[in-house]
Amino acid sequence: MSKALLFFLFMTAAQAQKAPVMHPDPQGALAVYRQNLALLRQEYTRQRELPDLPFFLFGMGNRTKLIYQQGRLVEALTGHIVEQWRVQQALIVPSEYLVHLTLMDSTTVQLREDETGVWMYQPGKAPQLVKGTRSRISLPAFSDKKYGPVLRVLHHEVLINVIGGKPVPNFLVYATPWFRDAALMGMVMQQTSNLHLIRDWILKIRDPFDRNNHGISEPDNLGQVLYLVSLVSDQKHPAVRMVLDSVQRFSKPFPAGPADTVTVRSVSQPSPASLSPQALYLTGQTDYAEHPVYQTKWLKFGMQSLGLPDSFSIPKVYDSYSALFWWAYTDQHVPGKEFDEGSGKNYPYLVWAEDHFNRRTGTPTRRGLVGNLSYPLSWEQQASNARYAGMTILDKSLMKQKLSFPHTWHAAEMFLFLADSQ
Repeated sequence: MSKALLFFLFMTAAQAQKAPVMHPDPQGALAVYRQNLALLRQEYTRQRELPDLPFFLFGMGNRTKLIYQQGRLVEALTGHIVEQWRVQQALIVPSEYLVHLTLMDSTTVQLREDETGVWMYQPGKAPQLVKGTRSRISLPAFSDKKYGPVLRVLHHEVLINVIGGKPVPNFLVYATPWFRDAALMGMVMQQTSNLHLIRDWILKIRDPFDRNNHGISEPDNLGQVLYLVSLVSDQKHPAVRMVLDSVQRFSKPFPAGPADTVTVRSVSQPSPASLSPQALYLTGQTDYAEHPVYQTKWLKFGMQSLGLPDSFSIPKVYDSYSALFWWAYTDQHVPGKEFDEGSGKNYPYLVWAEDHFNRRTGTPTRRGLVGNLSYPLSWEQQASNARYAGMTILDKSLMKQKLSFPHTWHAAEMFLFLADSQ
């Protein structure tokens, strides 16, 4: 190898490791983001008031989780203070993953996360990569999208809740992944080239149920596991056989004779002229209620994602969760009562998914709530299995309110809706 080539490779490597420069215009970037968010609120006028607690989370993907709040940068899970400053003014720019501080002596400090890690810029010091944050992630600008700056924040709120390789709804209040939330997170990460963040976790899945709702084996998990496997593996993944072995437990045949069902195309066979009396559907408890349409849709989609044959058909009955499945089988749906205002307030992902379904089926609605804050944009409240004590690191009132933010299912639904709208 020539000396010239060695020098070129050395310089290329050095440039790749070079720290990025400070953001030149935090005020301007914040103005652009606020304008974009205001545009969204003009289109989606239903608003939710949330506690105004200025903070920002750093550590997307499998990086150390950090919180900036009130002049301190702390490790989110231990409370250990990484740095602290006497701050005159703090400017949080969510769309740039940036906190810009003006100190009491009028010098400036910037904390900024990028595709390499979390950087700290302090007066008189070289840019410093915060310990435990160096790793590769993909952070698209979404500059071709109408709500690009908002999408960047929603993307952050999905990636910030990957911890130790596991996709969780909120890393402060949930210790384990939920397959429902993880599947939607997987859809986002597939679009943004970030599946490597959860690949090892998916490869290690063996139990086809997360049992997070008081130990209940929820049949929609079966299809969600198959779909997650399809993102990084194939039919040989050990979880596939475990899912297929578990399917029979929740399968129910349609009655013989004229069945109140919708004929659908099998993964491996052409659509039959009439439904076989032996066709099956799934039934069981999901969120403490039976949702046979939603559960069967998930199973069929998971099987299709892996190229597996299936003999399941979607029942033609009203199911309040049917509209949560907006990306496939949208014509297999019986209209009925939509989610009420309380559900939209506490579990906003339900209504955003419903809006997505309605738009795709030609009856658009705008019931999805947008919070009053610039950050975070997603939340969940009054969840039965969340440990809200974890939110006290931000504020004790959040535990009393049973409120957590950001929340991945909500962020993912909003992200996928807005990314799909242009």
